[in-house]
Amino acid sequence: MSVMDQQSGMFNVQQTVGSVLCCKCGVPMPPNAANMCVNCLRSEVDITEGLQKSIQIFYCPECGCYLQPPKTWIKAQWESKELLTFCIKRLKNLNKVKLKNAEFVWTEPHSKRIKVKITVQAEVLNGAVLEQSYPVEYTVRDNLCESCSRFQANPDQWVASVQLRQHVSHRRTFFYLEQLILRHDAASRAIRITQVDQGIDFFFGNKSHANSFVEFLRKVVPIEYRQDQQLVSHDVKSSLYNYKYTYSVKICPVCREDLVCLPSKVASGLGNLGPLVVCTKVSDNITLLDPRTLRCAFLDARQYWRSGFRSALTSRQLVKYFVFDVEAPVGEATVGGQKYALSYVQIARESDIGKMFYVQTHLGHILKPGDQALGYDIYGANVNDNEMEKYRLSVKNGLPEAILIKKCYDEQRERKQRKTRNWKIKSLPMEMDDSRGGRADPEKTDKEYEEFLRDLEENPELRFNISLYKNKEYQASETGSMTDGEGAPTVPIEELLADLDLSEDEEEEDMDE
Repeated sequence: MSVMDQQSGMFNVQQTVGSVLCCKCGVPMPPNAANMCVNCLRSEVDITEGLQKSIQIFYCPECGCYLQPPKTWIKAQWESKELLTFCIKRLKNLNKVKLKNAEFVWTEPHSKRIKVKITVQAEVLNGAVLEQSYPVEYTVRDNLCESCSRFQANPDQWVASVQLRQHVSHRRTFFYLEQLILRHDAASRAIRITQVDQGIDFFFGNKSHANSFVEFLRKVVPIEYRQDQQLVSHDVKSSLYNYKYTYSVKICPVCREDLVCLPSKVASGLGNLGPLVVCTKVSDNITLLDPRTLRCAFLDARQYWRSGFRSALTSRQLVKYFVFDVEAPVGEATVGGQKYALSYVQIARESDIGKMFYVQTHLGHILKPGDQALGYDIYGANVNDNEMEKYRLSVKNGLPEAILIKKCYDEQRERKQRKTRNWKIKSLPMEMDDSRGGRADPEKTDKEYEEFLRDLEENPELRFNISLYKNKEYQASETGSMTDGEGAPTVPIEELLADLDLSEDEEEEDMDE
């Protein structure tokens, strides 16, 4: 009895659910509309009768797509949500019952069989509701899709190509863009990827795939593009035209860590920013920071290409400085999740340590006496920029002697004895086009790639949209950890993903057998 019933002195009889005997086997059971137990009801009625128990599906082993009749190919990973949805949609007459649940039954990945356990519900005798589960077996048949079949017959039979270019002296932007493409699987439909001078060419078997790829590029980097088409063939009888489409995509030449002297119209449009600013981030827009006031502004692709200014100094012209004194910060700001502190520092060039400079910097929160920093030597640089020359003549006190860009960790890295990293990144399957200048200087490429990896270690925001994987070849040693330099940035183990390689697992299983 409840508390209220005890206080009122009332006695309530607890209601119990009665049981009846099954009309066929006589087993006690809860009453239902059919007066039969579940086992007897299933023996009398099979709600899965007429439903498909086996079906054949087609899979393209080259691009990993499944055929959705009549001509649509859907990309889905093994035992993924997309693959389960595809399998359920392939079943006919499933609308006669109510689908309650569906789940994969484990099978060997190389068995060419996909099994799905389907649970359905339906009304049977006298309105009784029966729930039943049954397996569906999908037989996977290999069949090349139209794009892959055309490529196998002739690799040069592409329909649309995207020519991605950036007219700068390094490939750091393409290293970063390559990781974004891998992260979002944006180039999965490309039948061939070729590296050329100052860019990459992507070839697609369908125009819509090239359109989707260009739209992806618009969301991650500021670009402008032009579409051209060339007539390949024309059937006069059926009036059918066969074209090849080419997308010429140009990436903004202003890169991260570049020094920019804004034109007067652009500076006034941004609230009299700068005009001497530093590019701190490049995504779908460009983030510009004034290192002497901590003011920032954002330029989208349309605003940039309207003016089309270029960098006055690039990261190839960075000079190493020694930091001797750092004053307390006089101001702080946070731009795009990145913290900056305005401070005065005393520095000297590594090549001319006797000449001291007293400059402002936005790196007051991370610099301390004894550190090294990379910056632009405006005092001794020969800058071929008309806007900077105008600015030099217009200001009363002239240009600053130097502008620091980032802290340098070369000294800490030199004290490290182990060279391998505990993480790695993947790369696109690119071919080299020697005929068009694709074969670059290997030493220069390796150096730029190493600088990109160091940028990933130093900048957590830069690796936010990049997938980093654990390096299986890395072996931590006690002697190496004891001699590591303090303060050298590393990637936390929590940010690393496990790299699953099915081919290696299958080889190990074959060896065990």
